[in-house]
Amino acid sequence: MFFKQFYLGCLAHGSYLLGSEGEAVVIDPQRDVDQYIEEAKAQNLTIKYVIETHLHADFVSGHRELAERTGAQIVFGSKAGATFPHIATKDGDVIKVGKLELEIYETPGHTPESICILARDTDDSSTPERLFTGDTLFIGDVGRPDLVSEKIYSAQDMAGFMYESLHKLIELNDAVEVYPAHGAGSLCGKHLSDEKSSTIGNEKKFNYALKPMSKEAFVEMMTTDLPEVPAYFPKDAEINRQGAAPLSSIERPDALSAAAVAKEMQRGALVLDVRSAVEFAAGHIKDSLNIGLGGQFASWAGTVIKMGTPIIIQAGNLATVDEAVMRLARVGFETVIGYVENGLLGWSDGGFEVVQSLVLTVDELKRMLDEGEEIVVVDVRRPSEFENGHVPKAINIALANLSERIADLPAGRPLALICASGYRSTIAMGIVDRSGLMPSINIVGGTAAWRGQGYEVVTEQKAVSEQATIA
Repeated sequence: MFFKQFYLGCLAHGSYLLGSEGEAVVIDPQRDVDQYIEEAKAQNLTIKYVIETHLHADFVSGHRELAERTGAQIVFGSKAGATFPHIATKDGDVIKVGKLELEIYETPGHTPESICILARDTDDSSTPERLFTGDTLFIGDVGRPDLVSEKIYSAQDMAGFMYESLHKLIELNDAVEVYPAHGAGSLCGKHLSDEKSSTIGNEKKFNYALKPMSKEAFVEMMTTDLPEVPAYFPKDAEINRQGAAPLSSIERPDALSAAAVAKEMQRGALVLDVRSAVEFAAGHIKDSLNIGLGGQFASWAGTVIKMGTPIIIQAGNLATVDEAVMRLARVGFETVIGYVENGLLGWSDGGFEVVQSLVLTVDELKRMLDEGEEIVVVDVRRPSEFENGHVPKAINIALANLSERIADLPAGRPLALICASGYRSTIAMGIVDRSGLMPSINIVGGTAAWRGQGYEVVTEQKAVSEQATIA
């Protein structure tokens, strides 16, 4: 058996290529599919099948383009309702790829159509069986049950299905290797590990969701304290149901002069600055939004930008523009209308102002708080992160909810934005500053730096909850 895992860090996404006897299968491909085609060619393999474990909500899959370019057949679970030609599989179906047998397990819970694939090499009994679990079973976690419309199934219904599906999987041999579609950082679960694989035996020992418990207790656990559902999730799932257009159909955006950028901004376009937080703080276009390519760019772009918004990229070079366009397309955003010609120099030469961000170190923030200065600390991490330790007197509004809760922020008072390290708080600055409130202040290094200095953190449960009234 030839086997290779492809891992895309910015989406915490794992996809897989398996081959035998000149034939291959790709499982859960990302949108840009060249790497699978190139690897198959290098291994003298012909891609015969493209299998999707479910209709992914957090990214746009390349299954349709990959099938069109290779002649492969697309495989989904029988309940997917895909609108293009595909093989609809059911529990117990077996797909053969060379000497490999891929047995299908229907495992609803994360989505109704979710499947897992157990791969065994019939030509080599020493090769371990591999289970490709999609978003059903993660390393250290399981898939969240609340991504399906309540009109179809409630989160409680889906959690009940998940309970039954997991009990089916844990009956497999402990030595079976586990390969999920996501790792730490994905919003498809709550506590995903950064490990890229595991075994059924290890998951039975260490995965909190596989501990012995009643179905009722499991359902309650799985439907409590879930992270936010980004607005783009259901839209990406529908794109995947229909099959995305080839990535090559997205053209490189045009270079826009400073005057053209300003005109498009007046029409509602968003300038998306993809440079680092440090570069952004040193100088940027007023009312631009900074989401650095160095972090989980695609996920946060999909979370805080409304799909369909005209986007203008501000980047350091043309290669970075291309990378940003690619990453946006991976989550279904295809509305980049241009990039800032000659960057900030072009903007400044065009007669427009370059502004700087207000920043504070944690030492400066500590001094201001100790001296009783009028400053409101807004922690934009998720509630579970906040409750595990935060700056005293901080209030918590998760970044994903910040746009809709702008009115809750006090006008006329300095707002110090803080997250774990400074990445999310920089995004939050753009949201706050575009709202017209007093310019916000970014806390360099975030809560990690605060802890690193040995300063006090508050850990009591829901000390200042997201539902609290902000004075």
